[in-house]
Amino acid sequence: MAKAREERVMSDVMAAEGQSGGPGLNQVERVVDTFVAPTKTFTDIVRDSSWWLPYLLGAALGLLFAYVILNKVGLPTLVDGVVHHSKSLEDTLANATPGDAARIRSRIETQFKFSYAFPVIGLLAGFLCSGVLLATANFVFGGKAKYKQMLAVWFYGTLPLFVFNLLVIISVYAGLSGDSFDIQNAIGTNIGYYLSGSELPHWLVTLLSAIDVFAIWSALLLTLGVSIVAGIKRSLAAIVVFGWWFLYVLLKVAGSAISG
Repeated sequence: MAKAREERVMSDVMAAEGQSGGPGLNQVERVVDTFVAPTKTFTDIVRDSSWWLPYLLGAALGLLFAYVILNKVGLPTLVDGVVHHSKSLEDTLANATPGDAARIRSRIETQFKFSYAFPVIGLLAGFLCSGVLLATANFVFGGKAKYKQMLAVWFYGTLPLFVFNLLVIISVYAGLSGDSFDIQNAIGTNIGYYLSGSELPHWLVTLLSAIDVFAIWSALLLTLGVSIVAGIKRSLAAIVVFGWWFLYVLLKVAGSAISG
């Protein structure tokens, strides 16, 4: 069975070499193929597990994103969005003295200023999530992936989030968000976006917001990548990726229910 997996992976590598007309893809070709021919990208990772280009693209856009939300949207609007999403925080501010309320808002503003640390946070998140996917695929489902390969799968597989952040930036500059900008749900790529402010329970809106087009797109790419580099069936890779995603969503919904 292990031999069959190895043969399938080698077959994919040979197919990718044949399709690219050379020994493999360069980094730019990989980025492009992630969107138009993802199997070629993830198969090429078996040959070369470099991941620097998608990380640099995400880091650069992350800095631009931080600049846009802090300077174009503004800290007061960002803080209002956070308060709007937490009934307990709303109640605290409503019952606080003006001085205490100002201090609470100031602490939230300080947290937003750490947005410029996105390149570091994104790198650490990639290290952590790749390790979780690697351990699950290898030790639970008998995969043969290497850590650096899984890192490459992560950074290429989450490239749709690059597109998402780019759309958010465009929407801000186009004036589509205005004073109603919500950092937790910035554009209408999920059902929850259109139900914000409704009478539905906040935890349900959070759940519907988590089922996002770009999140699903990334999860599908990660499933494909995990399957190829670990040499496991697509169905098992889907259990790995969507299982952890479901747990993340569940924790997020639970936190939303607790905060009101």
